[in-house]
Amino acid sequence: MPIDVRIDDEVRLRKPHPCGANHWLVVRVGADIGLKCMKCGRKVLLPRSVFEKRFKTFIKRSRPTLDDIASALSQKGGIE
Repeated sequence: MPIDVRIDDEVRLRKPHPCGANHWLVVRVGADIGLKCMKCGRKVLLPRSVFEKRFKTFIKRSRPTLDDIASALSQKGGIE
């Protein structure tokens, strides 16, 4: 099951960036995950499979959007 990652989540990856930081901000979600280094500001784009292998933990989660809530409710049969 894929990791539920959202825009504005702050994540920690297993290997640090060459600048020494391992604290990243998610700026794009899809087949590729866009990340911005919180120390130097460098942006990288990782395929989702690579991101999921390197992912360690969430530092801060963003709030779920209305679309996330609606899709969760529709899967449980709450909204048609």
